[in-house]
Amino acid sequence: MDSCIFCDIVKGRVSTSIVYADEKVMAFMDIRPVNPGHVLIIPKAHASQLSELDEETGGRMFKIAMHIDEALRRSGLRCEGVTLLLADGEAAFQEIFHVHLHVIPRFRGDGFGIRFGRDYGREPDRKELNAVASKIKAALS
Repeated sequence: MDSCIFCDIVKGRVSTSIVYADEKVMAFMDIRPVNPGHVLIIPKAHASQLSELDEETGGRMFKIAMHIDEALRRSGLRCEGVTLLLADGEAAFQEIFHVHLHVIPRFRGDGFGIRFGRDYGREPDRKELNAVASKIKAALS
């Protein structure tokens, strides 16, 4: 594996503003925040994509996200809502290939958004939905 900025943060080679850390995960301030209070949660062990994480660590990341969500709402920072964002893979706009979960405080008019593709809003019929569900179910086995 080439150099990984998040692994360097875990090893203390790069300074960061830590919000939380335990034996499995670390949460710290994003250096390019969408809004003040934007936190990243990472596994301490390197994993490039979500499917490489063990379930305990993945669950731990989301549990800590829940606590940070609550803390953001009580912090006095502007926070009318929270967006959780985990980009998994280059096509999903993942830029750093070490799993990371964004916890982003949101407020009306903050300018952050998500654009949907041209087919968004088309409602597939039940037959199509069932066919797709079957493929996913088979892959889970």
